[in-house]
Amino acid sequence: MMKGSAAMKMERKNYYSGSALEEKVGFSRMVSIGPFIHIGGTTSVQPDGSVFGIDSPYEQTKYILQKLIHLLEGAGATIEDVIKVKCYTTEMSYAQEIAKAYTESFFEVKPLLTIVGITMLNRETQLVEIELETVKVNS
Repeated sequence: MMKGSAAMKMERKNYYSGSALEEKVGFSRMVSIGPFIHIGGTTSVQPDGSVFGIDSPYEQTKYILQKLIHLLEGAGATIEDVIKVKCYTTEMSYAQEIAKAYTESFFEVKPLLTIVGITMLNRETQLVEIELETVKVNS
């Protein structure tokens, strides 16, 4: 066990996207602890509550990744800090379209990527949900 100045307490910060469910259910969109940032499952729901890119896993993935990158930037991180991307999709046949949108953002960074097939998301029109894990290297 470390004592005194050898022990390091890492600060925790919760970030919210403005979703009504965050307060109602009690969750954060993103949590950072020290250099680590985790963003929970995010879909292509727009601020007005509608789903962006209905019937297009490519457009939904692209929109979600833009939202996630914007959240990271608000926490002082960059796309280069992303170490893991986990995509959930309602059809594994969408994997190629998801990978195409992913590649447009992450080809140079090359974080871990997992695509998981699931039965359904919150709404029938939601085809993709994405989580990110990040470590700010220069924090």
